Amino acid sequence: MRTTLIFIGAALLLGVIAVLGLSIGRGDLSGQNGAVFLELRTWRIAAAALAGAALGMGGVLMQGLFRNPLASPDLLGTTAFALLGGQIVLVLVVLAGAALPVWLPAELLLPIGCLIGAAAALAALLWLAERASGLTTVLVVGFLLAALGSSAGTLLTSLSRDQWELMRALQGLSLGGVDGTGPAQLALGAPLVFIAGLCAWGWGRPLDVLLSGEHEAAALGVDVPQVRRWALIWTATLTAAAVALGGAAVFVGLIVPHVMRGLVGVTHRRLLPASALGGAVFLVACDNLARALPTTGELPLGVVTGLIGAPLFIVVLLRSHRELA
Repeated sequence: MRTTLIFIGAALLLGVIAVLGLSIGRGDLSGQNGAVFLELRTWRIAAAALAGAALGMGGVLMQGLFRNPLASPDLLGTTAFALLGGQIVLVLVVLAGAALPVWLPAELLLPIGCLIGAAAALAALLWLAERASGLTTVLVVGFLLAALGSSAGTLLTSLSRDQWELMRALQGLSLGGVDGTGPAQLALGAPLVFIAGLCAWGWGRPLDVLLSGEHEAAALGVDVPQVRRWALIWTATLTAAAVALGGAAVFVGLIVPHVMRGLVGVTHRRLLPASALGGAVFLVACDNLARALPTTGELPLGVVTGLIGAPLFIVVLLRSHRELA
């Protein structure tokens, strides 16, 4: 009963925050272009909710796979490579110009680049996971891929200093944001989020058994390499979808599962949908705040999630230690 009330409360909270977000922004809804502003805000709220849900579920899978509440989807390197793929696309768009294929909608170029980048990182991880005896090697490779992707993205930004608009776009992508997201990006990202989330939920019981340790899970009949492989695939897919929607925001995949685990427990079939709702609530609220703050320009979404998520995580962590003491 308590879990049901938590789900209902989270869903209602998401609805309230989403409706509130429709009235936040620089455009006047009562003016001549009110319908246009309302439509744009609806798309960005939907994108923030989907990206938050994806990052929340990705955090659950990572923390369950590594049996560590401090793990997050960023550890795999797929976030960094998804951003790198998007940045490469932005550079190619500037260089190619009119030579771009006319059959591919321009608004899909960036999301497809993010998906290709994440797929490249995932392929490297899976290749090594098949040959690694444990998760330590996978974790180290993930760190290296994250550093490589981040460094390559910084290099692209540095080389673009002569083209101010391009450099600004590259920096904006790395900081995250759902402004400008439309139906085409949602049509690409939403199926990835739903399919990966549903598949992970269906494998909830093997993931629960894996929490007791790989050797114990293998003794109970769980195919550990297979569960590990698919958990990496689902996490990378969710992360790629979040970045493709513009939601490469820090701390969502770390703080949300940690909070929801204290509310609904560690069972994956409860924790995954709970973290999806929690991630959606958190990212939509952060996007609302980014638009509501009285600044000369809209704050990047990743900056807001970092400013809120870091102190919040410290509070939750201190409270957990106090309860265990």
